[in-house]
Amino acid sequence: MTDRGTTHFGYQTVNTEEKQGRVRQVFDSVASRYDLMNDLMSMGVHRIWKRFAVELAGIRPGHRVLDLASGTGDLAARFAGIAGPGGLVVMTDINAAMLEQGRRRMADEGLVANVAYTQVNAERIPFPDNHFDCVTIAFGLRNVTDKQQALDEMRRVTRPGGRVLVLEFSQVQGPALRQLYDLYSFKVLPMMGRLVTNDEESYRYLAESIRMHPDQETLKGMMEQAGLERCDYHNLTGGIVAVHRGFKL
Repeated sequence: MTDRGTTHFGYQTVNTEEKQGRVRQVFDSVASRYDLMNDLMSMGVHRIWKRFAVELAGIRPGHRVLDLASGTGDLAARFAGIAGPGGLVVMTDINAAMLEQGRRRMADEGLVANVAYTQVNAERIPFPDNHFDCVTIAFGLRNVTDKQQALDEMRRVTRPGGRVLVLEFSQVQGPALRQLYDLYSFKVLPMMGRLVTNDEESYRYLAESIRMHPDQETLKGMMEQAGLERCDYHNLTGGIVAVHRGFKL
């Protein structure tokens, strides 16, 4: 955030209360083709990133998992299979259109017995303290207005011995890769968005929001500030994406 009254929406400075609505408009626009665009944008590599994140989450049969900003449920579906009938995965999103896409997908895949759905703002999680074995957010933290508040809340609802996991775009390592990535992000992505979803601006926002997101060390420090311990991160694909992990001890 830039001060108490303003924050960033991509490269723009907007009123704090305005950002949430603008983010909602972005995902309302792309919800129906979100999965297709993920595959196209990452050339399918996002599946490998998510598989790695699931391994780090350490889910076991019987665990309770809170998945924030679930989108269409890539992580939630994997967690539901691991947690099994004795566990519970709470699939959430602040955006109703995205959550509905996820609910349909879960129903199509037969993952209904141990999955619950609720619309949640990550800054105000409506669950009691020490409630979940693992709390995750994948490609959603950069869209949150007050990221520190969200991390504080994620720790609060995690039980002692549990962990918090953040999978997010991060700072690319190395000038050559960074130059290529910038070209792809600001030229190719918006064009792809226009052709596939008829929405160039949402994918321009995506590229800008990634650049405004805290880098690896800064986000690690924010997790430590939230009271999480043994925090670490793993760079994937040259730092295009990083998985951050912290424990509540």
